[in-house]
Amino acid sequence: MKFRFIIEKTKTGYSAYELKYPIFTTGETIVELQRNALEAVNLYLEDEGKHATRANLDFEIDFKQFFEFYKVINSKHLARRIGMNESLLSQYVTGKKKPSKKQVERIIGGLHEIGKELIEINLV
Repeated sequence: MKFRFIIEKTKTGYSAYELKYPIFTTGETIVELQRNALEAVNLYLEDEGKHATRANLDFEIDFKQFFEFYKVINSKHLARRIGMNESLLSQYVTGKKKPSKKQVERIIGGLHEIGKELIEINLV
């Protein structure tokens, strides 16, 4: 069973709601929100005798909120890295334009590539 949560920025942190089930949660950070979402799903499943793990949960966040939360990621440099027009990525980040599925995959691919590189680096 898969649960898909949509994350939204609030004045006090973040909130999330599940698309198909009446499950809602909040958190001061995205990490806290994800922990709370797992707890909320397990409370929802309790009467059925089922149990969910983090692998059962998917989270979605729009570009603007993603780049607001992960300010360490510079959209200008990311655009250069993935070969995308800097202005176009900036419009996605500010919410002025909505990226196509292909563009989303391109951006996520670039972010994942950077993540893999960071995992393999040792600082001395």
